[in-house]
Amino acid sequence: MSWNFDEEVLREGTDCIKYDLRKEIFGNDKIIPMWVADMDFKTPDFIINSLKKRLEHEILGYSFRPAEYNTSITDWLSRRHNWQIDTEWLCFCPGIVPALNLCTLAFTRPGDSVIVQPPVYFPFFTAIESHGRNLVYNQLDEMDGRWEMNFDSLTDSITDRTKMIIISNPHNPVGRVWSTEELNHLANICLNNNILLVSDEIHGDLTLPGYYHTPVARISPKIAEITVTCIAPSKTFNLAGLSTSSVIISNPVLRKYFNSKVERLHIGNGNIFGTIASIAAYSEGHKWLDTLMEYINVNVDFVMDYCHKLIPEIVPVQPEATYMIWLDCRKLGMKAKELQQFFVNDAGVGMNEGSTFGPGGEGFMRMNLGTTHQTVRTAMEKIEKAVASLR
Repeated sequence: MSWNFDEEVLREGTDCIKYDLRKEIFGNDKIIPMWVADMDFKTPDFIINSLKKRLEHEILGYSFRPAEYNTSITDWLSRRHNWQIDTEWLCFCPGIVPALNLCTLAFTRPGDSVIVQPPVYFPFFTAIESHGRNLVYNQLDEMDGRWEMNFDSLTDSITDRTKMIIISNPHNPVGRVWSTEELNHLANICLNNNILLVSDEIHGDLTLPGYYHTPVARISPKIAEITVTCIAPSKTFNLAGLSTSSVIISNPVLRKYFNSKVERLHIGNGNIFGTIASIAAYSEGHKWLDTLMEYINVNVDFVMDYCHKLIPEIVPVQPEATYMIWLDCRKLGMKAKELQQFFVNDAGVGMNEGSTFGPGGEGFMRMNLGTTHQTVRTAMEKIEKAVASLR
């Protein structure tokens, strides 16, 4: 089976955040949108076909998730990540960001401290601060273009009020695939200090060729007992609009606390189409995903090479996972707002400005490469022209 990732799909007029809100977000509805993390590729045919088949039955009443929903996830994790889990460990949540907020509510109390490692996905911050918890930054270290966890500063930041750490694994936006050794070191710090480890692994399926994702909870049963893992098919298969994700908790006490929050808020039913799409994705998606990541890797190589040869003022960080690339634009010498305006107004490309990801993100831009080769080429040519005008 072959899939045409070069196909240009018109997304305007579909209430699409990425395209239809360009004017509202950037003040310009003509820019190339390379910001919000969804892809411009069609949702895989095997998922669409499953949804069409369900639509042949014209009643969309209350429904439950069948056993196949859970087994498709456990089979996927076993085959894809060599992680064996029990179906009873699976908790439903209508999205990863809601799951992070529920973890804050379920496992911490007002005034408690929660650690994050910026620059990182910015909803981490509001998931903590919106509920009266103390947000603590343990900034990643940048070493020769590679980003690493700072375990010394992490240890120094821990107090008796520190109850939880939220990590991005693989990391968004810097693209790191954390090694087993790094994650083991982190987990041992958590074990020694009685800290819960919440691992956002929504990008775990999106490793680039030559890299392999390590689920934190897979490392050992002891680590699994203090780990809450968040996964979803949404990034992998372009299903963000179906609000369907899983939270994996092997510790029965933690699982009870989490599920109680879901039940009290009455958000555990999900929706018919999210269930159907998830089953199809995890049951039939292996070859499609392999093909996708080969295509994304070509985009990555193109941007890396293009900047090296033609735009030396921009230094891309080599991603190991995700379809995002973290661009070091500090040589342009611009402040955050000026940098954003430069790319929008001069280059005509809309990206995420780095300071929104917290400390360490200043001077960077996050570019979404989940689009066609031609779109990436056009964007880079426009950026090259804009940068050349500054020389």
